[in-house]
Amino acid sequence: MGRFHQHDDDHGHHDLDDKGDHSGYATGTERIEVLERIFDENDRMAAANRADFDAAGVTAVNLMSSPGAGKTALLRHTLERLQGCVRVGIVEGDIETSIDADRLDGFGAAVSLINTANGFGGECHLDAPMVRSALPRLPLAELDLLIVENVGNLVCPAEFQVGEHRRAMVYAITEGEEKPLKYPVMFRSADVVLVNKIDLLPHLDFDLDAFYTNLKAVNPNVPVIETSARTGQGVEQWCDWLSNRRHG
Repeated sequence: MGRFHQHDDDHGHHDLDDKGDHSGYATGTERIEVLERIFDENDRMAAANRADFDAAGVTAVNLMSSPGAGKTALLRHTLERLQGCVRVGIVEGDIETSIDADRLDGFGAAVSLINTANGFGGECHLDAPMVRSALPRLPLAELDLLIVENVGNLVCPAEFQVGEHRRAMVYAITEGEEKPLKYPVMFRSADVVLVNKIDLLPHLDFDLDAFYTNLKAVNPNVPVIETSARTGQGVEQWCDWLSNRRHG
């Protein structure tokens, strides 16, 4: 679905990108119609999720990244800092295994695991129906904050609303300065970007200024928090961002 994007400025309509050669799609019209139905159904389910979050007084944040960027490690720090202050639930998305969900155990958060290989076709993202299937396993009425840890991928998660109020993206400096230009839909969709593994900066041939220039080219006003899941740098600022969204 890489050529079929939802754009923030089209009020929910989904348009086939007119750039590139689409002649390889022998069933182009039918494909567009199928994708429209998929996105329309997802949007309806996302609206139902959002209504449930609002009714319960829960703020939902969709946390996205590439594989290995450090989402789960940052979440461990986040849950540790918020424990006893904010009632947090986690929807944990992975294609297989409970490894990441198990790593979040013991921090006071209610965790609901979704393996997309189990009945969802092994998708590389979470969509609204998947998230809805996870909600009965969470005490939604007893939560303040719900964090959806999406499947690690820089393309598909950005295309599917799940009912979230805000989107956060974890980007690791080990990924290279060019990623905002190569994956603009993901970076453009974020309400905040966590620049993670910043402790490795002295050891990498990485141009942080070039990354920020590229990020500004696709999402000029997005807030940025430099973080390290190893040292805890930036976690307090990230938790403040979450708290401000929860009360705002």
